[in-house]
Amino acid sequence: MKKKLKKKWLIFSVGGILLMGIGLSFLGEATILKWDEVGFLLWFGLGTFALAIFFAGLSLFGQAVVFKSKLDQKKRKR
Repeated sequence: MKKKLKKKWLIFSVGGILLMGIGLSFLGEATILKWDEVGFLLWFGLGTFALAIFFAGLSLFGQAVVFKSKLDQKKRKR
């Protein structure tokens, strides 16, 4: 059980951080597109997609925190 929690924690934490980074990168690209006065739908669509990716990563990272707290509880019980 402890190994499963640790594996989940590792996957969710790294995956969450990667998704947040990708989302922020896409958000930067959307900002550049807006600055270059590209069509509204292009930069708005990319920006919306970027925020969805970022918040998905934030959700994964939040779940990783839950797994880590469960791991810590199991260590304290020993």
